[in-house]
Amino acid sequence: MSFTKTTEKSSKYDHLEKMSINELLSNINKEDKTVPDAVEKSIPQIEALIAQIVPKLKDGGRIFYLGAGTSGRLGVVDASECPPTFGVSPDLVIGLIAGGDTAIRKSVEYAEDSTDQSWKDLEEYQISEKDVVIGIAASGTTPYVISALQKCNKNNITTGCITCNEGSPLALTAQFPIVITVGPEFVTGSSRMKAGTAQKLVLNMISTATMIQLGRVKGNKMVDMQLSNNKLVDRGIRMIMEELSIDRAKASEVLEQYGNVRDAISKYGA
Repeated sequence: MSFTKTTEKSSKYDHLEKMSINELLSNINKEDKTVPDAVEKSIPQIEALIAQIVPKLKDGGRIFYLGAGTSGRLGVVDASECPPTFGVSPDLVIGLIAGGDTAIRKSVEYAEDSTDQSWKDLEEYQISEKDVVIGIAASGTTPYVISALQKCNKNNITTGCITCNEGSPLALTAQFPIVITVGPEFVTGSSRMKAGTAQKLVLNMISTATMIQLGRVKGNKMVDMQLSNNKLVDRGIRMIMEELSIDRAKASEVLEQYGNVRDAISKYGA
């Protein structure tokens, strides 16, 4: 199959080593500014995938992010932020990376080239038809990711993807593909740059919109967040002060009584 891998096309800029620091930063920023516009064009695709995710999670399913290298790390980051931000179980959104947890910090050679390890990784979690698997690969050609989605499709498991190359094998494999065409990178082929930024933006949209649809936000506030440090406790107190129109001392007392912001707001004075 032939397709144009725009993420590998030569940069629009040359002789980077001759640029001043200001020129480098200005040109990188110029390229970065194009990413939100590329993401905006993909909103219908993002919406279609989220529309599949929400009922699955309401029925006891989970989201699996699956990727290699930068793409895998971005999935792991987004998954790991869901419990503290929205108070959900760590088992609700799961990030898997080729090469395992070691690959989060260090490159694991040839891990992304495996065509059977990704399904084994999913099987460790007793993957089922209730779940949704989202493959993340800027190139759209990563064997670890594509093979997992192929296996999921055969087992009636909903699949989506986030990639930056139109017509890539990954985009053609996923049932609900998201393609953000960001074009050539500032440094040729360095898809941790614009492509990585695009993937991060889409992951933010998927997890945040899904959690809001699941009722994990009240108004515009993270009322289910885990109060795991002083900053978040202070934020929780301020939420309660605003919602209940009480002073700080009383809000602190109410938060300590109920243990979390949601219960403090809903149960105080009831």
